[in-house]
Amino acid sequence: MITRTLLAGLTLLIAVAEPAKADALSSGLAAYRRGDYVAAAAKLGPLAERGVPRAQTILGFLYQYGRGVPQNYVVAAQWYEYAAEQGDPAAQYQLGLMFDKGHGVPRSSVIAYKWLSLAAAHASRGERDYYTRVRDAVASKLNNAQKAEGQAHSYDWVVKPAPDWVIKPAP
Repeated sequence: MITRTLLAGLTLLIAVAEPAKADALSSGLAAYRRGDYVAAAAKLGPLAERGVPRAQTILGFLYQYGRGVPQNYVVAAQWYEYAAEQGDPAAQYQLGLMFDKGHGVPRSSVIAYKWLSLAAAHASRGERDYYTRVRDAVASKLNNAQKAEGQAHSYDWVVKPAPDWVIKPAP
């Protein structure tokens, strides 16, 4: 009986938490689209800390360009990496660009190629062509061995869950 009650309670908690998370994400994205970057950062920050990849990507963008938060390439790259590791193609793309330019991370065309390849592979049809062109531009800087190394990194990549540090909802 206790197990059934706990299971029912957990099911209710999940049912309530998921729409709340979706509402917070929608609200944060709406603030971002309006150009209210301070509100977007405030709404998306807690979701990013809970491991929501889309929130992490947008928060990375806000830090990269100093919109609503102080500009910080290192923090931007960290948020992009968390989302990229979870399979978000926009974060993979942005992280690839950061590695290509050396913004917030050590400059590496090989690692940039890896992330841009993954972004192109996971992108929607509309974004795929653009991501592929950017990846190919980075590839033009690489010799064959470097390109093979970048491809090997992308082949070995697997989706990772949100990092252990994310803030978990209270039980």
